[in-house]
Amino acid sequence: MRIMGLDYGSKTVGVAVSDALHLTAQGIEIIRRTSENKLRQTLARIEVLIEEYEVGTIVLGFPKNMNNTIGDRAEKSLAFKEMLERRTGLPVIMWDERLTTVEANRTLIEGNVRRENRKEYVDMLAAVYILQGYLDCEDMKNHGKD
Repeated sequence: MRIMGLDYGSKTVGVAVSDALHLTAQGIEIIRRTSENKLRQTLARIEVLIEEYEVGTIVLGFPKNMNNTIGDRAEKSLAFKEMLERRTGLPVIMWDERLTTVEANRTLIEGNVRRENRKEYVDMLAAVYILQGYLDCEDMKNHGKD
C-alpha cells in the first residue's frame, strides 16, 4: 500500500503519493475548489485517488505557527483530518509542514519557473515535501532498529 501526502489549503489541496517501497514522494495533482467550505467534491476526488493509487495511509500537512502554537489554519486542518478519516476509513497522520511552501517556492525559483506559473505547482510540491519528510523520518526510525 502507498502513502498519500496532502497539503490542505483554503482553495486547493496538493496531492502526492509514495512509491510502493515508501522511499520517494511524487506529486500527482492539485485539487481546486471555488470556496473554502465546499469540500464534498474535494473529498470525493481524494477517494478516487486513494483507490487508483492503492493508498493505505494519509499524511496531512499540519500548519503550526512558527512558535509551535496551533492557529486557525491548523484547526481547519484538524477538522479536515476528521472528515478524511470518516470518509476513507484510513489513518490520517498529522505532519508538521512549517516552511514547506517556502521550500517549494524556492525550488520553483531555482528551477526558473516564472512567478505567474509558480502557483500552479507550489501546493503539489509542498505535498511532496510533506510526504517526503514523513517517509525520510520513518526510514530513519526503521534503519535505526538494525
